Amino acid sequence: MAKSTRKADRAARRRSTAIANIMVIGALLVALPLFMGKMVFGKAFAPIAPLGWLLLIGGGIVLWLTTPAANPDTREGAPKGDPDVKTPGSAFAMSPTAALAPAARPAAWSAAVFEAIEWRRFEAVVEALFAQAGFETKTQPHGADGGVDLWLYSKAVPGEAVSLVQCKHWQGKRVGVDKIRELRGVMAAHKVSRGQFATTSTFTEDAQAFAQANQINLLDVDALLDLIAKRTPEQQKALLDVALQGEYWRPTCVNCGEKMTERTPRQGGSRFWGCVNYPRCKTTLPMRGA
Repeated sequence: MAKSTRKADRAARRRSTAIANIMVIGALLVALPLFMGKMVFGKAFAPIAPLGWLLLIGGGIVLWLTTPAANPDTREGAPKGDPDVKTPGSAFAMSPTAALAPAARPAAWSAAVFEAIEWRRFEAVVEALFAQAGFETKTQPHGADGGVDLWLYSKAVPGEAVSLVQCKHWQGKRVGVDKIRELRGVMAAHKVSRGQFATTSTFTEDAQAFAQANQINLLDVDALLDLIAKRTPEQQKALLDVALQGEYWRPTCVNCGEKMTERTPRQGGSRFWGCVNYPRCKTTLPMRGA
């Protein structure tokens, strides 16, 4: 599949180059009569202008029809990138996969809720969970935030962060010690003594050992569910409403902050999520169950 896709891409590039060359020739044929018209033999170039316009307009139409952006349903290629690759200028990590719309909306808290929701809903749940615990929370906007998604403040000490929170919405990939080290580095830079790392996955043994030695609390799905279970029924319902708000299963573009849309590769293959602002934004995301 990858080989055939590359071959098709090369063919598309050659076709675009040929059309562009034809348009250049057309533009020259249109321009020549204009520049040579005042010369003695300028009238001899007049008949070539219509041909030039034909090449120029025809080439433009063909180029538009064969450009991926002209067809919004098939304009993107296959999903790219590692699950934790961050687009330059953004410190939010994308979820490795996002599911299609579930058959039924979860009615109660379970691990299935964390599996169903997208990365932005997961961060919103973590934020609401700490807010219920009495912290004032500040969500980092899309941009360079040093790998931290939430800042926690104590009402007793306003304006001074007491803990930093990093969220990773991952499935099937354990969080390694490198991610915990990154959080510890941001804590040190901002002189914050405590950190929280929440994930829908699990942690490696090295990550657990490093976190324990550096005052970083690790929250996997089981730990998060334990915290939720300690909330009142009303608080649990409020958290579930946050998790399942809107199209909770449809991922949010990490760059644009808008819900992504389903795409199908031109050359066939599995469907994936693409940004609605393509081609300005080329963010893509694999789709579970595609």
